[in-house]
Amino acid sequence: MPLWTTLALAALIGCSVVVMAYWGVILAHIALTARQIPTARAGLRSGGGGAPRVLVVVPAHNEEAVIGGLAESLAAQDYPRDRLRLLFALDRCTDRTKEIVERTFAGDGRVEVIEIASCPEGWSGKVHAMCSALQRSAARPWADLLLFADADTIFDPACVRATAALMQERGLDLLSLLSTQRTKTWFEWVVQPAVCLELIRQYPIRKANSQRKRRPFANGQFMLFRREAYERIGGHESVKEQIFEDVHIARVADRNGLNIGVVLADGLLHCRMYRDWASFRRGWKRIFSEAANLKLSRLRRASWRLRLVGAVLPISAAAGAAWGWSLWRGGESEGAPLAAAAMIAGIAALAVYAASIVGVLRAARTPLAAGVFFPIGAWMTAEILGDAAADLAARRPTVWAGRAYERAAR
Repeated sequence: MPLWTTLALAALIGCSVVVMAYWGVILAHIALTARQIPTARAGLRSGGGGAPRVLVVVPAHNEEAVIGGLAESLAAQDYPRDRLRLLFALDRCTDRTKEIVERTFAGDGRVEVIEIASCPEGWSGKVHAMCSALQRSAARPWADLLLFADADTIFDPACVRATAALMQERGLDLLSLLSTQRTKTWFEWVVQPAVCLELIRQYPIRKANSQRKRRPFANGQFMLFRREAYERIGGHESVKEQIFEDVHIARVADRNGLNIGVVLADGLLHCRMYRDWASFRRGWKRIFSEAANLKLSRLRRASWRLRLVGAVLPISAAAGAAWGWSLWRGGESEGAPLAAAAMIAGIAALAVYAASIVGVLRAARTPLAAGVFFPIGAWMTAEILGDAAADLAARRPTVWAGRAYERAAR
C-alpha cells in the first residue's frame, strides 16, 4: 500500500474517532436530559394543587400575520375561565393587529388591549411594551402567575393547565418552554435543526435546570413567573435595554435565588419564528450575538467548530468508511487491516452521529427526514455565526421591531 494511502486512511480514522467522541458526548447529554428533565406534558399527569390565577401577557409589534393564530389558541384554553386573563401589549402597531385581537375576543371581559405609542431611549421595544402594559393593567394585582408569550406562538388547548401544574409541582418561580418549531419551508427543514441544536449546546437544558453551577436560560416565547418573584427581582425593567431580554432576565432571576425550570414544550407550544430566509438569518444572527455576550472570539470559535464537527468530519468519516470498504473488498492483503479499521471506524462514527441527530429531531418533534440535510444546515449555521461576528466587528446596528440598536463587540 503506498505511503500516501496509509497516511490518508490514518487521517480518516482520526476524523472518525473525533466524530465518535464529540457526538457521543452529545448523545449522552440527550439521554440524560430525557431521563432527568420532564417535558411540559408531565404537567398533564400532575394531581394539581388548584388553579392559580394566570395573566397572559403578549407583546406585539405589527403582528397581523400571526396574532390571529395565537389569539384563537388562547381562546381555546381548557383552563378555568375565571382563572385566566389576557393582556395584549401593542407596541407602535400600524397594521391590523388590534383589529384581529378585538374581533377574536369580542365581548370577552377577560381581555385587555393596551396600545403603546412610543418607546423611550434606553429601552428595547419589546421590554418597554411589556412593562408599560403591566403598569396600566387592571389584572396585574389579581394574578398569581404572569405568563409572557410571543405573538408568533400557538398554544395547545392544555398548555396553560399543564405548565401551571408543572410549575407548582416542581416549586418553580420561573418556568420557560422550548417551543416545538414548525417545519414548512426549506430553511426550516435544512437549517433550523442545526441552529436550535447550537443554541442548546451553548445553553444545555440540564445546566439551565441545575441547582448548582446553573447556566441561566429562558425562552422569551414562553416564560411563566410567579408574580411575587417577578416583582421581587424588578421584573423586565431590570433588563430594560436588552434585546435578548429572556436570557438576561433568567440571569437576574438566578442571581436573586429564584428556582428556574426550562423544559421542552413537547407539542404543547408551537412556534414559527421566521417566515422567510432573510428574516431567519437576521433573527438568528441577533440571537447568537446576544447568546455569546457579544464576544467575537466566542462566535468565531463556534463557527469553525460547527463547520468541523457538523459537516467536515462526518463527511470525512463517510469517506473513510467507503474507501476502507473498497480497499478491503479489493483484497489487498498488505493494507487490509488498516482498510478494515477505516471502514469500521467510519461506520461506527456515522452510527453515533446519526443516533445523535435522530435523538435531537425526536426530542424537537421534527421529521426525521430533516436529518439528511444536517451537514448542510450545520455549515449554513456556521456561516450565520460568522456573519454575526462580522457584524459586531463592523459595529453594524441590530435592527429589530422598528428600532436600531448599537451593539459593541466585547
